[in-house]
This record gives sequence, structure tokens and C-alpha cells, in this order.
Amino acid sequence: MRLFVALDIPEDVRASLGALVKRLREQLRDARWVRIEGAHVTLKFIGEVPTEKMEDIKAALQTVPFPAPIKIIFRSLGFFPNQRRPRVLWAGIEAGPALGELAAAVDAALEPLGITREQRAFSPHLTLARLDSPKNLNRLHKGIAAVGPLEFGSGVAKEFHLYQSVLKRGGAEYTRLATFGAEGESR
Repeated sequence: MRLFVALDIPEDVRASLGALVKRLREQLRDARWVRIEGAHVTLKFIGEVPTEKMEDIKAALQTVPFPAPIKIIFRSLGFFPNQRRPRVLWAGIEAGPALGELAAAVDAALEPLGITREQRAFSPHLTLARLDSPKNLNRLHKGIAAVGPLEFGSGVAKEFHLYQSVLKRGGAEYTRLATFGAEGESR
């Protein structure tokens, strides 16, 4: 099973990003655009694990203390690793330190199960597209500039989820396996 831990995003943010992607897709047709209906804020990518390990993962995630509700603002666009040699186009996420603390707590809870801690600093974002080549990049930059204010909305996270990811020809398909709330309860 291919697993990850994530926060969902509000529907109005999803709609706003969907409109943006539809517009930018015209500027950069050779990118691999994500399906916005599956967009999420990844706290921890676990990767491939044996099916029998899932219950241990759920039990570990139940121990993660959820901080007070986390306000998240979705705004701006950027590129990984940088604007000159982009591989990923992303939408930015602004939140207080509680979001990073939650990601660190998830990481710490899973480490005793042999799931390696993240080596990079937590950088919350929503992946919009993966770029294989830098051609047509000027058109993309012009398209982004023409969009205007890059404000996509906000929301309040009160729970996080364990998801399974199945890679398919048309993109990844996600299935929610468990939800963990402020009390650490699984549903």
C-alpha cells in the first residue's frame, strides 16, 4: 500500500485553484497537471508499506496530539526547485507554527515503525503541476502575471487523515482510510 498523511482543503479553495489550473493549462499544455479534486496538504508521505502494517500506522497516528484548530491561508504560486529550472508548480500555504508542529508530531509518531523521518524542512504547499521541460515557460509566467491577485481562500483544519494512493494512468487516486481529530480519535 502507498500511504500518506494529509489535511483536506476547503471546497471554495479547491474551486478557486481549479479555475486557475484551467486557465494556466492553456499556457503550458505539456505539464502534468494534478486533479484538483484530490488536492491536499501533505503532512507526511509514508510511501509503500505492507498491508499488515496499516493498523500499526493508525495506532501511531492516534497518539498524535492535534493542536488547536489551525488557520490556513492559500495564496501565491511558486516553483520547486526554482523559477529558472522548475520541476513543480505549487500554490503557497500560510499557517502559524502549529502546522509544522503537527507535521513533526506525525513524523515522530511514525518513526518507531521504521518510517524514516523527513530530512528536509517542512514546506507546506499544494502541488498544481509537474513540469518535464522548461519550454513554454515564458508563456506560463505571462499567464500567471495576467491572473492578478493570487489569493485562493482560507480554512481551518481540525483533523488530519491517513490516505492510500493508487497510481493510475490518469493520475493518482486517493482513498481516505482514517481520520484523526483534536482528541486523537480515529474515525
